[in-house]
Order: sequence, then structure tokens, then C-alpha cells
Amino acid sequence: MQGLIFILLSILLTPSLSSWARVLLSPAAGNTFNVIQYGAVGNGQTDDSQSFLKAWEDACGASEGTPTLEIPNGMTFMLSPVAFKGPCKANSVHVLLQGTIVAPSRDAWNGKNEWIQFAEINGLMIDGGGQIDGQGSSWWQDCNSNCERPTALHINDCQASRLTGIKHLNSAKNHISISGCSDFYISDLEITAPGESPNTDGIDISHSSAITIEKSIIGTGDDCIAINGGTSNIKITQVTCGPGHGISIGSLGEDGKYDTVEDVYVGGCTFKGCQNGARIKTWDGGAGYARKITFEDITLEDSRHPIIIDQFYSSHDGTQGPSKGSSVAVSDVTYRNVHGTSADDEAIIFNCAEESCKNIVLDQIDITLSDPGKDAQAVCKNAEGTATSTVPSVTCLSN
Repeated sequence: MQGLIFILLSILLTPSLSSWARVLLSPAAGNTFNVIQYGAVGNGQTDDSQSFLKAWEDACGASEGTPTLEIPNGMTFMLSPVAFKGPCKANSVHVLLQGTIVAPSRDAWNGKNEWIQFAEINGLMIDGGGQIDGQGSSWWQDCNSNCERPTALHINDCQASRLTGIKHLNSAKNHISISGCSDFYISDLEITAPGESPNTDGIDISHSSAITIEKSIIGTGDDCIAINGGTSNIKITQVTCGPGHGISIGSLGEDGKYDTVEDVYVGGCTFKGCQNGARIKTWDGGAGYARKITFEDITLEDSRHPIIIDQFYSSHDGTQGPSKGSSVAVSDVTYRNVHGTSADDEAIIFNCAEESCKNIVLDQIDITLSDPGKDAQAVCKNAEGTATSTVPSVTCLSN
């Protein structure tokens, strides 16, 4: 045995094989950078942020193949607010999240707006079946007096990237924020928080284009998916939403802001027990447009306001106050093959500013009330367009 040890040491210390020795002694194996090998403890209580950052620095700095930041299964890693930033040397970087990441206690935040951030990375791939737990309940309880809460996962300025197969739960605020990204694919996510948890949106998208979201389950205390200003070419399919506030365009035009959203397709989705279904919401006094939007093949199960355009979102109660003189233009919006049950008498609501909702198309709509003793109703103000085979009838649209 002593002879074998001597031989191995001789090999490692031979100058001509020094590069091989460095590989064997390196914390990373090949192109995989495991956070454990950088000192992460993984007991759910020790702050592992610095170990993650060291592993990320090496992964982002690797130039060959697809470097992988590995977060192993069966362990729980507590992270303080942390930013994984690029640009990286390789064409793509893989984050293999197999274990669980948990947020720290509230006193560790120090005013940070994001908990986990990925920024300026092309070809970012996050997958692995692991879990991100925001442990947000202590934040929700104090929301009335302190609503400055952090986003759990913020992905900014990342192109040609993917986020798949991850479970997110109980964020202090919105679970996932996508901003300044293009060519981004999201699928097979499970996002959960209690229905009463405030502002816990599932996925927020802003200033981004060519975003695809599919085959996911989202149930939170706010919008399952919110499509905000500066976005275009958004495709959402096979998403089950509930509880939550539906899949929303907006809100747009807050404080007179100029916002734009266009080319949005939402298809094959299900709303279960939602406060809203297919929603467009804009602030009175705003500017810009929301156009070329389609909601198609939508199934409703006991959801309030399954179809709603609300251009007076600033009032929050849906009532119209004195006009502020401008509004976001809503046009070329199609609802096709929407069927199921509404939990509220007002199943369809078009609450539009004058001359602001044009070419609204309803086709093959069949919405009944969850309470079989009543009939569903439509509220229609200032909307222009057509309604074909639509129940309930929408009086301000032509048949």
C-alpha cells in the first residue's frame, strides 16, 4: 500500500504531468463546478452565498463546452441576496439545480430588491428538478406596513436562454421576473403560493421579446403570468392557472407612462378558481397600446371575470372616475373557443375608455355560472368589434 501511495504522489509531482495534477486537485471536475467542492455546506442554515459565487466565477470563466454550475440533490442551501453576472466566456452556461435553495430571514436583505439574480448571460440554461423556496410568509404578514419585498428569481438581459423543470414556492413578492430578454424558453415549472399571499405573481415579463411559456402549473396570490410594457411576441400554451388573478396583459400606463404590448398568444390554458381569467388592465391617463392579442381554447373552472378588459385599473374597484384625458389603446384582441364556468355574475367585462377598445372579437364563447340558478352577464362599455356564437351576449359588439 505504501508503495502505491508513493507511485501516485510521484506521478502527481512529475513536472511533465503538472497540468493533470492541477485538474485532479481542482475543486471542479472537468466542466462541472459543484458548489460543495467550493465549500457550500447545504444544511439550510449556513449562508452558502460565497461558495456559490466562487463556483459561478469559475463556471462563467470557463471557455470550452458548456460549463455547469451543479447544485446537488438531497441538500438545502441557504443564500443571501446574490447576483450571478456575466458576460461569460462560453456560448452557454448550465445551472443544474437538483437540490433546494431557501431564502434567509428578513433581516438579511438590507434593502435588496432581488434575491437571486442572473444578468447579462447569453445561453443561460437552468433546470434539474430542484426547488427555490422564498419562505415569504413573514413578509406577507407585514405587507400593510412594509411592502418593499424582494423578487425571488430575477433574470435580466439574458438572450437565447431556458428555464425548465424547476419548482418555485412562497416568494416574498413575485416568483420570477424576466426583463430585457429575448429568445427565452420556459416550461414544466410548478409555482405555488397561497391564494391570499399579496403580489406573489408567478412570472412577470417586461421589456422582452420572443418569450415562450408552456406546460406549467401556476397558483399564487396574484397574476399567474403578467405581461408588462415593452414586450412583444409572447406565446403561452398549456398553462394551468389557479388560484391567482389570471393571465394578464398589464397593468399598463401607470402614472401616465407610455407602455406597449403586442403579438401575444395565449392558448390551451385552464383557469381554476381564479379571480380573473384572460385579463387586460390599463391605468386611466396612460398612453401607448396593447394590440394583436389572442386568447384561444381556454377552459374555465369556477373563475370570476373570465374575460375582462379594465381601462380604469387605477380605481382598483372597476368603477370609472373623472377621465384623465388619455388611455392605452387596446385593439385587435380575439377571444376564441372560451368555455366553462364563472363564479361571478359578470362573466365578461369590457370597461373601456372612449375610442380606446377597437376590433374586439368574440367567437365561440360559452360561459355559464357555477350557480346553475342564475345566468351569466356581460358588462360592455365603449368596446367596438364583433361577437359570434357568444354566451352571454355582449350588447355593444355587433353580431
